[in-house]
Amino acid sequence: MRVLKAFIAVVALVLVALVVAQVPGGQSLLGIVLPYLAFAIFLGGFIYKVVYWAKSPVPFRIPTTCGQENSLPFIKQNKLDCPTTKGQVVGRMLLEVLLFRSLFRNTRASIHDGPTLAYGSNKWLWLFALLFHYSFLVIILRHMRLFTDPIAGFVPMLEFADGFLEVGATTIYQSSFILLAAVTFLFLRRVVRPYLRYISLPADYFPLLLIFGIGLSGILMRHVFRVDIVSVKELTMGLVTFSPSIEGQIGAIFFVHIFLVCVLLAYFPFSKLMHLGGVFMSPTRNMANNSRMVRHENPWNDPNIKPHSYASYEDEFRQFMVDADLPVEKQPEPATAEPEAEEAAPTEEPKA
Repeated sequence: MRVLKAFIAVVALVLVALVVAQVPGGQSLLGIVLPYLAFAIFLGGFIYKVVYWAKSPVPFRIPTTCGQENSLPFIKQNKLDCPTTKGQVVGRMLLEVLLFRSLFRNTRASIHDGPTLAYGSNKWLWLFALLFHYSFLVIILRHMRLFTDPIAGFVPMLEFADGFLEVGATTIYQSSFILLAAVTFLFLRRVVRPYLRYISLPADYFPLLLIFGIGLSGILMRHVFRVDIVSVKELTMGLVTFSPSIEGQIGAIFFVHIFLVCVLLAYFPFSKLMHLGGVFMSPTRNMANNSRMVRHENPWNDPNIKPHSYASYEDEFRQFMVDADLPVEKQPEPATAEPEAEEAAPTEEPKA
């Protein structure tokens, strides 16, 4: 049902774009108004999220570590998994951002006869995640041809490297099909595996289906339903120079494509896709594990509150802790013996 909700939402978006593109003024709405609106939402939402995360106080050192920390000279430190300097943190972040290092070390648990729980390597998720992100990046860079005049020098070189599979008059860009294959894997992974399907929400399926729709409409626009690329170039350059206009018949498939892109842009800051910016703001990744080397002050400390050590705390509440059977470092002093009762006053001699 969760998959169906996301699928219906994407199909509804496609139908809306097809209908609006046919009504008077609809193409201007889809091709001019919505791109500006979506980009403004994307830019404002992205900046707001990053600033909000940057202003959030992090009173404690909470880096995730899984290696030997800096200790005695004869013990080798794991500088990537337990960094203690800014340079080591930068190296760790670069491997995480560029190569998804933590995902490469992902393991998969399985139950065998016995029953026996076994852990094994799981590199497929890392591989397809890497293919997905880099193919998406290549496609975005290739689209710079539509938004720059003259075209940036790296775009033709990138197109040459990406489009060596040329069949007929139309170049087949491998990044487009790799993107669809990677998205399909990430989607089926959540659908086929029961435990992933159980924890997946419509918000997990929707961006995958939306990106699949964007990629598929782009391929259809290039190889099946050809559009007027000159008019598309004039429109995109008009958007960049704030003088947009729609000339000629571009084709309905183009407006479906650009509408889905606008939805993705507007949806981006409010979705899990914001890990694009969040990975740089995560204190579990961007902090050095130097708690034993540097004294860190809690920014929330009230200067009017004097330090209260544990020793003084225990001195104050030791008896209460002992009465509650809580462990204490120092046992309470034994109670002093009660002075013996005063000797009874001598009784008066009975009078004769």
